[in-house]
Amino acid sequence: MEYEEIKNRLAPCGLHCGKCFAFSDGDIVESSRQLKASLGNFDVYAERFVELLDQPVFKKYPAFKEMLDLFSMAGCSGCRKENCKLFKNCKVRSCSEQKGVDFCFQCSDFPCGNTGFDEHLNRRSVAINRQMAQIGIEKYYDEIKDEPRY
Repeated sequence: MEYEEIKNRLAPCGLHCGKCFAFSDGDIVESSRQLKASLGNFDVYAERFVELLDQPVFKKYPAFKEMLDLFSMAGCSGCRKENCKLFKNCKVRSCSEQKGVDFCFQCSDFPCGNTGFDEHLNRRSVAINRQMAQIGIEKYYDEIKDEPRY
């Protein structure tokens, strides 16, 4: 994959937008849509399976379906095209645009405290950016492109 394509899949913080549940063109939305189609009208059966199969877990099907609906309706185009829909306090995109860098590690202030992330996400972003700086963006993407984000 070429650099520009990779850049559109990876946010400036280094997280893989393409693997995010909110990404409209990602694996999670596609898999969720396929599962919804495969399940069809399962609601009726879930109610019956509680007793027929003696499986109380089927009582939770409405909550599962609600989550599946959410996953299948993802509408984010990625952090480079719009503000992050997952991390409302994210300042990374606007900062990277102001500084003229594609990724945080390319900034002279990296690592900084201007991300808007919680401690966990900030540590993860710093580690990702250090990895990209060490092995290169393309190689980093090749290593993680098929891995789950979560």
